[in-house]
Amino acid sequence: MSALWGMIPAAGAGARMGGETPKQYLPLAGSTVLEQSLQALLDTPGMLGISVALDALDQHAAKLPLLADSRVFRVLGAAERSGSVLAGLGVLLEHAEADDWVLVHDAARPCVGAQDIATLIATVSRSGVGGLLAAPVVDTVKRADARGRVTETLDRNTLWRAQTPQMFRLGELYAAIEQACARGLAVTDEASAMELAGHPVQLVASSAENIKVTVAADLPLAEFYLGQRELTR
Repeated sequence: MSALWGMIPAAGAGARMGGETPKQYLPLAGSTVLEQSLQALLDTPGMLGISVALDALDQHAAKLPLLADSRVFRVLGAAERSGSVLAGLGVLLEHAEADDWVLVHDAARPCVGAQDIATLIATVSRSGVGGLLAAPVVDTVKRADARGRVTETLDRNTLWRAQTPQMFRLGELYAAIEQACARGLAVTDEASAMELAGHPVQLVASSAENIKVTVAADLPLAEFYLGQRELTR
C-alpha cells in the first residue's frame, strides 16, 4: 500500500454548539474533542503525518500537548472547510507523494473506532477506489417545500449519511478541491469534490458510534461511547 497521511480541518467556530469555546476544544473524556479525533488518526498503523488546519486567531491549540507531536503539522485554515482542507493537503504534499493516500477526518468526530478506520483503509487499498465511512439512512426521509410541506417521500434504501474519515489519493483530492473552488462550486465534504471531478467514490459502512458532535446534547453521548471503549480495553 502507498504511504498514509491524515488531515483534520479544525478552523471552524462550531456556532451551532453555542458558547464561547469552539466545539473542537470542549472537554471530552479527559482531553478535548479535537484531541480525541486526532489521536484516532495518530494511532492508525502506518500514519506518517497529519496536518491540522487552525483559525488564525486560535488561542486554544497551543495548550494541547498532542498538537506538539512530531507527526502533526499546523497550518492556517480558512473560513470554508474546503479552503482549510486545501491548505492542509498542500502542506502534506511538501512531504508526501501525490499517489499517497490521505485520510481527511472531522475534528468533531471523536468516537471513530480503530476497526472502522482499518476497514476503510483495507477496502480502499484493495480496490484502489477512494471512499468514505458512511451510515445507511434508517428513517423515512421526506422532501419539503419552503412552507415545510411534504413534496416527496424518498427511497431510503439508496441513501447514506456521509461521515469521516474520507480516504483518497492525495494529489487527486487536492486537484479536485482546487478545481471545485475555482468553479465556485460548494463542496461540503471531500467526496463531493471527487465526484464533481469524475472520480468513482465508494461507501464503507461504519458503526453507530461514529457520531459528529454538533450540538450540546451530543457531548454526553460521545462521553458514553468513549467511556465504554475504555472499559473493554
